[in-house]
Amino acid sequence: MRPDLLVIHYTAETFTREEQDVLRRYVTNLRQPVFALVNLPEVVKGALFARYSRTHKTLRRLLLDEFVDDLDISGDETIDATVGVARAEQLYQRVFVEYGDDSVAQLGAVHLACEQASNLLTKVLERGRLMSYLEQSTRYLAYDERVQGRYRYHRPPGVMTSSAGTRFIGDVDRMFDAYGDMVRRMTAWLTDHHDPVPSVAGAGGTMSSVAAKGGDLARRRAIRAQAFDAARGLLPAASLSNVGIFGSGQAYEALLLRMRAHPLPEARSYAQLMLTELRKVIPSFLRRVDQTDRGIVWSDYLETNRIAMDEFAAELFADETPEPVPEVVLTDWDPAGEDKMLAAMLFPYTDLPESQITARVKKMTEAQRLELVQRYVGERANRRHRPSRALERIDYRFDVLGDYGSFRDLQRHRLLTIEWQPLGPRHGYAVPSLVDAAGGGEAYDEVMELSTELYNALVEAAGPLEASYAVAMAYRVRYSMQFNAREAMHLIELRSQPQGHTDYRRIVTEMYRQISEVAGHRAVAAMLSHVDLSEGALGRLGAEEATVRRRSAELA
Repeated sequence: MRPDLLVIHYTAETFTREEQDVLRRYVTNLRQPVFALVNLPEVVKGALFARYSRTHKTLRRLLLDEFVDDLDISGDETIDATVGVARAEQLYQRVFVEYGDDSVAQLGAVHLACEQASNLLTKVLERGRLMSYLEQSTRYLAYDERVQGRYRYHRPPGVMTSSAGTRFIGDVDRMFDAYGDMVRRMTAWLTDHHDPVPSVAGAGGTMSSVAAKGGDLARRRAIRAQAFDAARGLLPAASLSNVGIFGSGQAYEALLLRMRAHPLPEARSYAQLMLTELRKVIPSFLRRVDQTDRGIVWSDYLETNRIAMDEFAAELFADETPEPVPEVVLTDWDPAGEDKMLAAMLFPYTDLPESQITARVKKMTEAQRLELVQRYVGERANRRHRPSRALERIDYRFDVLGDYGSFRDLQRHRLLTIEWQPLGPRHGYAVPSLVDAAGGGEAYDEVMELSTELYNALVEAAGPLEASYAVAMAYRVRYSMQFNAREAMHLIELRSQPQGHTDYRRIVTEMYRQISEVAGHRAVAAMLSHVDLSEGALGRLGAEEATVRRRSAELA
C-alpha cells in the first residue's frame, strides 16, 4: 500500500462532558490534531497562539484552563462550531457567481491549530509568504516529556510497517533519553558556572527581597533556555510540534495544493485533515482544491514538475560530490546596488525619471551620499524603526550550510526566497562548545552516530525521504536565502540579539559581515545599526529580567 494511504494515528485528547459543551462553541472538532478557532474575539485567538511557544498544553486545553474563565460565554450556549456553515457557503457562492472574482477569498481568514506535526512537516506548513505562524519552541519546553507514556515524535506508517519499524522506535526513544540527560547535565553545569547573585537591583542600588527573587527567577529561566538550546541538536526531525496558522482562504488554498503534491506522506495526509476543518469555516474558498479539473490537476502539475526535476538533477550530478565551502557564502549581489538604492531613496521626492536621478547620484560626493543616507534612515531608536522601501532595491543571495535546528528558525522569515535540500547526515554536525565544556561531547557524538546508523537503515527499508525523520537536528542542511536590504535589516538585527540561539546568531552576523566586506555595501551595513555582535554567558538573562520586571510591575 502507498505510504500516503496508510492511517496515521494521532493522540486524542479527552474532556469531561462540561468541557466538551464549552469547546464545541469555539473549535471545529474535539479529537483531531487540526481544528479551527471560531466565535472568539480576535485578541483571544492571537493570545492562544502566542502561548503555543511556551507550553506543552494543546490549544483546546489552554482555552479551557487559561482563557474561558475570563470570557463571557453565556450568549454562546446554543452554538456548535463542529457542524459547519452551510448558509454562509450559499451566500459566498451567490457573490462569487455574480462577481466572478476569486480574490474574494483573500478577505476571509481562519486561525487554524495544527498539532502533532513533525519537524519535517512544520517546514512545509510554514512555507507560504502570506500567512502568519507561531510554533512551539525548543528553547522554553522540555521535549522529553511523555504523553500517554510515549515520547512525542511522529511514527510514519511507511517506516512502522517496514522491516526497520521496531528499530525506529527503540533508537528514537534512545535519542530522547539522551536529550533529557543532556538537558539535566547542562542545567547543572550552567548553574555551577554562573554567578548566583541576581543582577536586578532595587532603588538606590540596594537589593530588595522582591528584586532578589526576581533576579533569581530570571537567572534560572535563562539557564533553562540555554540548556535546552545546547541539547536541541539531539532531537530527531521526527519530534512533534504545534503550529498556529493565520491566513486567508486564498493562502490556505495555495498551501493545500502544495501539500497534496508533496512527496512526504505526512504532508499529504495532513492536508486532508486541514481541508476538512477549513471547510467547516470557509468552505467555498476551498471548493476547488479537490475538484478534478481544478485543484487536482494543479497539484498534479506541481508533482509532475518535481519528479521531472528530481530525475534531471540526479542524472546531471550523478558523479558529483559536495565541495567543501564555508558555513555562509554570499553568492550573488549587485555591485551597483548602492547607487540604485540611493536613487530609489530620492525617487518619491522629485518629478524626474529614474534614469535622470541615477545619473545625478553617480556624480554625488561621498559627503552628499552620506548625508542622503542619514536623512533617509533618520534616528533609529530601536530595531523596529525601519526606513521605507528604497532598501528593497538591493538583493543578496546566500548559500548556507547550517544545523537543521537553526534552519527551522530562519525558514519562518517570509519576505524572502528560501529553498532547501533534503535533510540527511552527509554534511556532518558540530558539537556545541558549551556541551564540550560541560563534558558532554562524547555523549553528543554517540547520539549523532545512532542517528546516522538509523538513517542508513531507514533508507534501505523505507526510502531516503522518510529516513530524514531519524536525522538529529544538529546535522547540517544546505539552503539558499535571497532577500533585499530591508529584509536584511529585519532578519539580521532580530536574529543577532543576545537572547537568540548561538548557531543562528553566528550565521546572520556572518551575513552582515559579508554584505559590508564582500559586497562592499558599507552604506547598507551602516544602516543596520542594531546588529548585536556581543557575546554573553547567558544570552537570555537580560530578556528574562525584563520579563520579570514587567510582571512585577503589573502585580504591584
